Amino acid sequence: MSPYQELIEKKTALSVIGLGYVGMPLAVAFSKKLPVIGFDTNQEKVAQYLCGIDPTKEVGAEEIATAEIHFTNNEADLKKASFHIVAVPTPVTVDKNPDLEPIKSACMLLGRNLKKGDILVFESTVYPGATEDICIPILEAQSHLISGKDFFVGYSPERINPGDKVHTLESIVKIVSGCDNETLETIAQVYELVIDAGVHRAPSIKVAEAAKVVENSQRDINIAFMNELAMVFDKMSIDTSDVLAAMATKWNALTFYPGLVGGHCIGVDPYYFISEAEKLGYHSQIIAAGRKVNDGMGEFIAEVAIKELIQKDCSVKKARIGILGLTFKENCPDIRNTKVVDIITHLHSYGVEQILVSDCWADQAEVSKEYGIELTPETELKNLDCLIVAVGHDAYCQFKSTDLQQFFAASSDILVDVKGLYKENQKDFHYWNL
Repeated sequence: MSPYQELIEKKTALSVIGLGYVGMPLAVAFSKKLPVIGFDTNQEKVAQYLCGIDPTKEVGAEEIATAEIHFTNNEADLKKASFHIVAVPTPVTVDKNPDLEPIKSACMLLGRNLKKGDILVFESTVYPGATEDICIPILEAQSHLISGKDFFVGYSPERINPGDKVHTLESIVKIVSGCDNETLETIAQVYELVIDAGVHRAPSIKVAEAAKVVENSQRDINIAFMNELAMVFDKMSIDTSDVLAAMATKWNALTFYPGLVGGHCIGVDPYYFISEAEKLGYHSQIIAAGRKVNDGMGEFIAEVAIKELIQKDCSVKKARIGILGLTFKENCPDIRNTKVVDIITHLHSYGVEQILVSDCWADQAEVSKEYGIELTPETELKNLDCLIVAVGHDAYCQFKSTDLQQFFAASSDILVDVKGLYKENQKDFHYWNL
């Protein structure tokens, strides 16, 4: 009986290692078709899922409560599965080098519990070659089995867009690859069970790895171009959004907008390519330049706020600044690598003492643990000299001028609108938008 047949006849299980923004939607989707083991080393997270709580807000409490998933942090349970999907984070270090420790740890853990005939698929973003050069040797060393003979490996890059309820897991074409044709077909068949949009069979694991890095680097570069334009247009007193609206009238114009680029994908993945390229003796020009521009946007927005305060003869040190939004993007609780923190850091560097941060999506305990920031309830965001709206949560998009005015002190009205949400109301404020 083929590995695929064993799965669909429920003679074995599929495991998902890493139950975050990528792993959890996968586990829920596959649980509607197959027996699923959801594994995470974070005991607190597993306990939340067992109680039907979704800390990612990606699939919802009801979906989790009704899903037939065996949630566990006991690695021995992985022996009950023969098809494993690894969806752990692949961040960068402080000095912007790839941090492969999470995926190495996952490989060691899986290797200890690997059986002959098992298939492993990596979804974590890595540089081309990492699966075969880093992951497989660890798996072989831990399991004492041989890849391509005793167990089989593939790569299928995650494409989930956190907070997006339209472009969901099922509706996005899935790239799949395998160490050989038979493995590739098995992996494709398994993903086709849940991916309505279909799968794209890449000719090699390296091609699939490269595709993921390129698609995120491409978006990063395009946003960097918009950010650079926005900074120049600001000096020219030209509204960038007006320029983009005019440009968009041409049939082949590409639609990108300036903004903060954070999170665990676009703001991180290009560094994996840059690092590997440099090992090969090539110094990336365009990708590195794009990263430099986007990593500097928090500082730029902080400088804008300071300049606006000075123009209004407001004391920078004594200014009371409010920030709406801390997550790395709208309608999502994910605070990893959020560039709003850069705004806060640079405001402090200018001597600003009172910075109040509010976010209707972020978890207070997580924010405090990760950044040492105490969130301010929105109702307590009052008497401000300056309000920076940094993230375009739907709840903030609904604000009218009267709602925004309630945040300010009587004599103040500086509104720094990073996302351009309130452009139609700009006459009511001392207004700036990116």
